[in-house]
Amino acid sequence: MGNTQLAVTAVSSPLKAAFAISRGSKTCADTVLVTVRKAGAMGRGECVPYARYGETVESVIAAIDSVRDAIEAGLTRAALQEKLPAGAARCAVDCALWDLEAKLSGTPVWQLAGLPAPRAVETAVTVSLDTPEAMAEAAKRIQGRLLKLKLGGAEDLKRIEAVHAARPDARLIVDANEGLVVAEFPAISRAAADLGVVLIEQPFAALKDDALIRRPGPVAICADESAHTSADMQDLAQRYDAVNVKLDKAGGLTEALKMVQAAHACGLGVMVGCMVAGSISMAPAVLLAGACEAADLDGPLWLTDDVADGLAYRDGWVEPPSTALWG
Repeated sequence: MGNTQLAVTAVSSPLKAAFAISRGSKTCADTVLVTVRKAGAMGRGECVPYARYGETVESVIAAIDSVRDAIEAGLTRAALQEKLPAGAARCAVDCALWDLEAKLSGTPVWQLAGLPAPRAVETAVTVSLDTPEAMAEAAKRIQGRLLKLKLGGAEDLKRIEAVHAARPDARLIVDANEGLVVAEFPAISRAAADLGVVLIEQPFAALKDDALIRRPGPVAICADESAHTSADMQDLAQRYDAVNVKLDKAGGLTEALKMVQAAHACGLGVMVGCMVAGSISMAPAVLLAGACEAADLDGPLWLTDDVADGLAYRDGWVEPPSTALWG
């Protein structure tokens, strides 16, 4: 299985507006694009190095280069899981190998992976962290009816109230990115259901979320920063109602598939999520969304320019990727 050529490229894509969460903000999406070529076919995968887990563009490229010889000698996806740990580097390579396999075999990824036939899926669209007034105005401009509000600060309840008043038709996911205070959480949780909130995502820091074992309340709680691989699911089921599966953290579609299966086996709901990135990064997750209960895959909507043949979005729904894009 040799004669595979690997190319690794750093990509920086300006955003239409600043994307802010409780840990900070960004004005561009910095990603790593992997291209593998063999027998006239090309597969692509993209990842987002995430500082929360000590990743940088440089460290991800170095990790991929450390297994370059194995990849070009024909490393399989199964063997890749042992060569690189879960994280952004493995994600880009894993997704590129899935795409390459689909192109070489003439069988689409969804069939190779045993996923449901592709269909349009509703996606949450993010309202970046800002003042309550600014978030309400941003919510008015979003055509979709599933909004994800970034929280993190003293005005969090006012933020939810303002967005709900501006968009009473919308269902809301609130995402604290580990930024809420345990003592304040009961008040927010009690009020949330009356304000259109259907899911609260990662209220407390990973490994500091024991308060959720005693979580009474009308709104489901979803793990994000606490969820990395399929091995985490049984423990998370003691604290959470659902998990956010992100390919960048899982290390690619291969492990993400296992996460979805393990989560469902533990009685957890699954939302497939994303980092801020373009359509190459998003495409595998859109296919995975067919096996999940919810999707948060609006990354390309933040980019000033996406790739050719990018994903199509309309009224809060995203269409499956074309084979020209991925899979």
